[in-house]
Amino acid sequence: MQNPAQQLTPSIDPILLQTNMTQAMLLWQRFVARLLGNAMNKPANEGGQGDNSFAEAIAKWGVNLLLHPTAVMQANMDLFSSQTKLWQHTTTRALGLGHLSPGVPDITDKRFKHPAWQEHQFTEVLLQSYLNMSTYWRTLAQTAGGLSAQDAKKAEFFINSMIDALSPNNYSHTNPQVWQTIVETNGANLVKGMENLLDDFQDGQLRIRMTDMKAFELGRDIATTPGKVVFKNELLELIQYTPTTAKVRQRPVLILPPWINKYYILDLREKNSFVKWAVDQGNTVFMISWVNPDSQHRDLNFEDYMQAAISAMDAVEAATGERDLNVIGYCLGGTLTAATLAYLKAKGDDRVKSATFFTTLLDFAEPGEIEVFLSEAQVGSLEKRMEKDGYLDGKDMGAAFNMLRSNDLIWSFFVNLYLLGNDPMPFDLLYWNSDSTRMPAAMHSFYLRNMYLNNCLSQPDCITLSDTPINLGKIDTPAYFVSTHDDHIAPWRGTYKGAKLFSGPVRFVLGQSGHIAGIVNPAAANKYGHWVNEELCDNADDWLFAANKVDLSWWHDWNSWVAKFSETEVDARIPGAGKLEILGDAPGTYVRQKV
Repeated sequence: MQNPAQQLTPSIDPILLQTNMTQAMLLWQRFVARLLGNAMNKPANEGGQGDNSFAEAIAKWGVNLLLHPTAVMQANMDLFSSQTKLWQHTTTRALGLGHLSPGVPDITDKRFKHPAWQEHQFTEVLLQSYLNMSTYWRTLAQTAGGLSAQDAKKAEFFINSMIDALSPNNYSHTNPQVWQTIVETNGANLVKGMENLLDDFQDGQLRIRMTDMKAFELGRDIATTPGKVVFKNELLELIQYTPTTAKVRQRPVLILPPWINKYYILDLREKNSFVKWAVDQGNTVFMISWVNPDSQHRDLNFEDYMQAAISAMDAVEAATGERDLNVIGYCLGGTLTAATLAYLKAKGDDRVKSATFFTTLLDFAEPGEIEVFLSEAQVGSLEKRMEKDGYLDGKDMGAAFNMLRSNDLIWSFFVNLYLLGNDPMPFDLLYWNSDSTRMPAAMHSFYLRNMYLNNCLSQPDCITLSDTPINLGKIDTPAYFVSTHDDHIAPWRGTYKGAKLFSGPVRFVLGQSGHIAGIVNPAAANKYGHWVNEELCDNADDWLFAANKVDLSWWHDWNSWVAKFSETEVDARIPGAGKLEILGDAPGTYVRQKV
């Protein structure tokens, strides 16, 4: 059935328009009633003491502006100049003297790319005024001399979030694309938008659907690489993938994905699956699928995940007969991989012959934009919230990451779903992003405090796991670090610092794009290139300056590198042919557990 918001009408039907407007208003009232009812029924002490660090930072910033009158005056003058040019431009255009109009900046913001923004002089003034005010407030937000670095970042983040929220694109009465759609559909888009809003408001919270969650099914449309679950414990299922080549490299590959999200980011669909591609290169690939924890897992700690990873290594040996292996860690899985390597080194265990790290922070001195949510007060507040259920809801974590890119990950969907009345489009990456996981309370507290707050992992013997001091400086395993230039979750200059902590040979590669797209960059497509530099310079920027650009996916480079650590070939290994019995088909059961 065609979406009402996509049905074009040749002219306005006044009766139908009035009917749809009335229905949309009634649906809006129902949403408000549900919202207020939920607020009234919520216990007053639910969640404990809230975090007020952003409010405090804004207050300090406001007082601090008084100490910078010159900067404030200059910002005011720049705003006045920009607005004066805009009004002169508008007046000359209205008088038909456009050739005498003073220039105004071209609109490059993709939020306003729809032609409707250029068709009305009113919306042009509205849009350019908003952009001028945005520049003004962002200039003031950066006037932070005298504030602590943390307060300055919080104040700037809060102001930028407010600027994004107040965009005229986000409101039906100031968005000409919405006006146009109302005319085209006789207001049916508003009815559908309010229905979408009610559908997305569940359990007292608005969960904006980024994609059609019914369009995919694990094992059918997504996470489809054939394989078998060959090992399982409380924390993980181990998948062994079915070979596609007659011969395989002798040393198997074990992938440790993050448990913040589910593993199949590396196995979305056949055309963009790193897993499928790695199997096709002649690797025996094993993947950890982490459990989606609940209250019974509240006491699981970081070292429990480390021991689970070691048990997976033991299982790989049982399945293949090979003790030596190559490992890959992605993001938090990479942080765990490094800690595990240090632990194994201390125990005299040298089974890991090479280690690959995808966008992995080991030195957390530069943690990226997520730093605005990380302070002693904020972590303490989060720990109180986790006390009740024993875990952090994955949707809460996802909301925090979405706020870091609110225009792309919040407001664009808000406009599309609730103002334009469109249905969410099916998109494998957004399906994965919405398929969130929980975090055990003890583990998450340990992770935030020891990594982000205190940066202990980069310091020798600052962290002890399973009664063993962890020292990354003693790791001499050959390592391959791939980071991405536009990563806002694990900034590449921060990951570069981590790569320099090891004592063994390290190859650092920098891909284009961001945390996900830069990693899921299929070799067949070569959408994004990468930079390589055989020398690991002292400074990240010096490394990039001397690096060579390669217009291919980094997958090719990694395949050549990892092949050096498994030159011998053996007959392909069929899941279940070793000492481990088949427990089920991939993708297993843990990945299907929902929040």
